[in-house]
Amino acid sequence: MKLHAFVAMPFGQKKGPDGTDIDFNAIYENLLKPAIEAAGLEAFRADEEQAAGDIKTDMFQELLIADLVVADLTLDNPNVWYELGVRHALRSRGTVLIQGPRSTQPFDIYTDRKLNYSLQNGLPDPATLNNERTALTDMVKATLGSWHDRKISPVYQLLPNLQEPQWQNLRVGAAKQFWETHDAWVRQMELARKRGDIGGLLVLADEAPVIAFRAQAYLKAGIALRKAECFDFALEQLEKALAVEPDRLLGLQEKGVCLQRLALLGKPGHSLDRARNHYRQILETHPNDAETWALLGRIDKDAWVESWQHLNTIELRRDEAAYQEALLGQAITSYNQAFRRNPGHYYSGINALTLIYLSHDLHISPPYDEHIESMAGAVRFGAACEADPQQLYWSQATLGDLQVLIGTTDTVIRAYKDAIVHAEQDWFALNSSLTQLRLLASLGFKPETVKVGIETFERALARLQKPESKWQPRNVFLFSGHMLDAPDRTTPRFPAAKETIAAQKIAEALDKLGANSDDLALTQGACGGDILFAEACLQRGVKLKLLQPFEEPAFIQKSVLPGGEIWRERYFKIKPLAQIKAAPVELGEPPKNVNPYERCNLWLLYTALAYGIDKVQFICLWNGEGGDAPGGTAHMYQEVNEKTGQVVWLDTRKLW
Repeated sequence: MKLHAFVAMPFGQKKGPDGTDIDFNAIYENLLKPAIEAAGLEAFRADEEQAAGDIKTDMFQELLIADLVVADLTLDNPNVWYELGVRHALRSRGTVLIQGPRSTQPFDIYTDRKLNYSLQNGLPDPATLNNERTALTDMVKATLGSWHDRKISPVYQLLPNLQEPQWQNLRVGAAKQFWETHDAWVRQMELARKRGDIGGLLVLADEAPVIAFRAQAYLKAGIALRKAECFDFALEQLEKALAVEPDRLLGLQEKGVCLQRLALLGKPGHSLDRARNHYRQILETHPNDAETWALLGRIDKDAWVESWQHLNTIELRRDEAAYQEALLGQAITSYNQAFRRNPGHYYSGINALTLIYLSHDLHISPPYDEHIESMAGAVRFGAACEADPQQLYWSQATLGDLQVLIGTTDTVIRAYKDAIVHAEQDWFALNSSLTQLRLLASLGFKPETVKVGIETFERALARLQKPESKWQPRNVFLFSGHMLDAPDRTTPRFPAAKETIAAQKIAEALDKLGANSDDLALTQGACGGDILFAEACLQRGVKLKLLQPFEEPAFIQKSVLPGGEIWRERYFKIKPLAQIKAAPVELGEPPKNVNPYERCNLWLLYTALAYGIDKVQFICLWNGEGGDAPGGTAHMYQEVNEKTGQVVWLDTRKLW
């Protein structure tokens, strides 16, 4: 969805400074609106709101939320000055000033950069109109491109410590239509998140009515992708969110997690040093944030474990673990800093304490050794004070971990039993604790207490059935191709007589890629290329998912029946073997300026990418030309090429 620009200017005919009538509607229609749209934004004036309501209310909401405000200062119009003042008072950036001919300049902003345009008889001057459109387009792009550079508002320039209000607080209660649209969008976002539809989340993020909402949506999508272990695609979404809100702490922390995981996976361009530096930069502005300190500690702890975990004997593991004492010391320091800054952050406390005890066991002198007794008491108190019912298992498990370090076999068993009661049969939580204990056992640490801890969790897990792992495809085949030509099509593109050739080439492409039951196929299901692809995939055991721009009856009418009744029969043979979803049902109706076919292309692409960028193979049956309407194969090809180069192009100009 396009960004939103609100234009503050006089309406209709007004007397200019020299007494000439100026047609501001013509200026808007011929200069401002085309220039703004050429920059990729949607232009809006308060008088364009036709729904019943208070124009002043709608205008006020736009001034607060719009991505950009363009203010025309040709006249000393009190409404425009007031609107500009409101924008400057509440938003530090995102304002462009323009003006026509005038003999004097407003004193308070006479030094501000403005675009001057020419008039002829009260209308945009034809001799300069094209150049001025281009200049305004460039100015709009430059303003948006330098969003986080110098503040534009003189209010925020003169009061550098003044903080902008969060956009969530800029809700004008009477602007019902705006916020009803927003609330409906939020509901769809939450539904997509709950059902795990990451592709849908990303489509909805693109459709956010203004960029401020989009940042929150990209953050949610990034977190969902990180949890799905699609770290590269998650990082892309998090960086989109941070481009809008660069100081958003949660976004910065999530980015760090992705950087760390990509480094551990050995992805080119990623290293643990890069992740460390990222967290250190966060700590420059948030030095007392316990979570960031803990994440920094996690990097060094994981790197330390990685250095010895693969070795075959306890002796070799202990020797290497001791040799890597620098990493161990850095991890202890970071966890200790986190716990000191927030004694309620008992996760950091127990990590620091465990690593200190491990250091002693490995005959290393750890940092903060002198605080070991007081830290144990602080961890016990912090965990015992946990008030969040959702965290009770972890607080009680922490008390069990503490007993492993300082208690007896009996106190360990008792503490872990108390924790297991609060686990609510969460297999993953119990297994996480068991994994940590097995890690300690692999170093021969505290063998008696660790052993009974392991036995306690193994006994609890034996009563539970391990949840089935979510199926993950080996490859994801994404397809887009021409529909079969209608009988009355003047310029042939995919004639019915060429169906056999197309089917053969699609089958060959799938065989070359080794398509089998470990793979997933995504397409819409239209007559022609889509159905040929779907049939070929099903013949090879590939799981099939059809994502469609309309509800099924409308989709069949628009995209299946144009090929004839035989294609409807073929579609219904596919249907029982495929998972079919419709965008209006899953994502809600598209916004008014969003093409449903382009929307569906993005839904298909984002869904594919959510399984992992490296897994996506795009197959297209295409003549290399633009489509008859938006949202065709040309659009999909362009979008895919921006994400991955793994494309199999079946060029119909060479096939027939």
